[in-house]
This record gives sequence, structure tokens and C-alpha cells, in this order.
Amino acid sequence: MHVEIDWTRCDGHGLCARLAPEMIELAEDGFPIVRRGQVPDAAVVHLKRAATACPQLALRLVKD
Repeated sequence: MHVEIDWTRCDGHGLCARLAPEMIELAEDGFPIVRRGQVPDAAVVHLKRAATACPQLALRLVKD
């Protein structure tokens, strides 16, 4: 599983980084930076919550 961001939707609200800090941090401009690679099992629940809470629905988890 990995994280994808739809950059055509993302407005840089930063909610995803607050809900899943183990996988997402914010750049200086407020847009998310996703750590590359597989999502650790412990982070899946936080990322699902972040994807659901995203105001622009720009974040999603993709099964590999």
C-alpha cells in the first residue's frame, strides 16, 4: 500500500499531516510531502482517517 495525492485537488489545508504525521509532513508552502515507500501497518488507520477527512478528497491509499 502507498499514498497518492491528487495535486489538481490539493489546496494545502494540512489536515493530512496533522492526522498522519508518521507518513506526511508539510512543506514551507503548506502542501504535503509524503514519505515514499510502503505504508507501515501502524500508519494505515491514520492515513485512512486523513484521506476521509481531506476537504478536497485529494489523498488516497492505493493497494500495491
